[in-house]
Amino acid sequence: MVMKFGGTSVSDAERIKRAARRIVAKREAGHGVVAVLSARGKTTDELIAMAEEVSATPDPREMDMLLSTGERISCALCAMAINDLGHRAISLTGSQAGIVTDESHTKARIIDVRAERIEAALQEDHIVLVAGFQGMSEARDVTTLGRGGSDTTAVAVAAALKARECEIYTDVDGVFSADPRLVADARLLPQVSFEEMLEMAASGAGVLQLRSVEYARNHGVRIHCRSSFTDKPGTVVVGEADTMEQPLITAVTHSTSEARLTLAGVPDEPGAAARIFAALAEANVNVDMIVQNEPTSAGGLAEISFTVPREDFSVASKALEGLRGEAYTELVAHAEMGKVSIVGAGMRSHPGVAAKVFATLAAEEINIDMISTSPIKISCVIPREGVERAVSALHAAFELSGPGTVGVEQPFSPRGAA
Repeated sequence: MVMKFGGTSVSDAERIKRAARRIVAKREAGHGVVAVLSARGKTTDELIAMAEEVSATPDPREMDMLLSTGERISCALCAMAINDLGHRAISLTGSQAGIVTDESHTKARIIDVRAERIEAALQEDHIVLVAGFQGMSEARDVTTLGRGGSDTTAVAVAAALKARECEIYTDVDGVFSADPRLVADARLLPQVSFEEMLEMAASGAGVLQLRSVEYARNHGVRIHCRSSFTDKPGTVVVGEADTMEQPLITAVTHSTSEARLTLAGVPDEPGAAARIFAALAEANVNVDMIVQNEPTSAGGLAEISFTVPREDFSVASKALEGLRGEAYTELVAHAEMGKVSIVGAGMRSHPGVAAKVFATLAAEEINIDMISTSPIKISCVIPREGVERAVSALHAAFELSGPGTVGVEQPFSPRGAA
């Protein structure tokens, strides 16, 4: 069994002891146990602040050396607590645990888990504690996986060990139909499919990291997201074939950390967009929505708008600056944008969902700047100040707070389908 504890679950001495007792209980129930721990509380934020005190632009390699210390502290302290409970525990750094990544500092991706040392420790009846969020590149540099990376560490270790389940312990009871801080009657979802969870994570649901869900789906790892403060079951993430139902809409998700960039004067020729997005890829910037407006006349200039995480806003702007005059003429930036999305596997076979979304936002007088769809998701980029109203209105419109979900009230033209 692989168990992952988030930062709030190990934020002080008493919570570390509680996590240790939970880990020991699982071991005494007959399981071999590997626990992946995040840094305590606000430790990562504090380490980032330390770096900014000495450098305006901290070197990414050295940031990884610094940030990786937080998870190591958590693991060592928890190992001490487990040893005091009469069990043998060993703490391992990401590199000691055999987590191999690419060389993208601060946003590395796991490429392999060489779990021989973990397996040997389990054979010796140890409880193994692995520092989350980190690994080692093939150049033998310490790397970190980005925000929420401990989830990915846990799932990757579970996959490598062919674990029965990966339990993600956090400060909430599981995955909800909307953020309970915005929607008081949001309901706990007992089960969601990997496909739905992927869309939810990509659209702003902060319970599970996107890459961890992607890794779990690709390797068939069952995830159980639950509270570290109660024994109640939470939300199980499984393959779509294993879900009991496919409601029309499963959840409303949101993000208030979006930035939109619009490039005007883009030549209407093959390769123009490729130059732009190659520069962003080289800078390791993740692009979400992309909309291109075609020129109104032959030989005219096009306009491309796209969104990036606000934390990548400065990096993206800098990466594009060298293309000004060649790939575009003007950059217009909007750093304070939000995004609201609806997700549901049942959308595939129900027309009219998009029309209902747009009508609901229109009734709230919320303007939509960009739209993106997939077979099971509709996302709208909107002004940041309208996000809370949009989430509440959509949650109510699709009646997500009840024991089940309700479909579109009356048919619309197929053109309005998701």
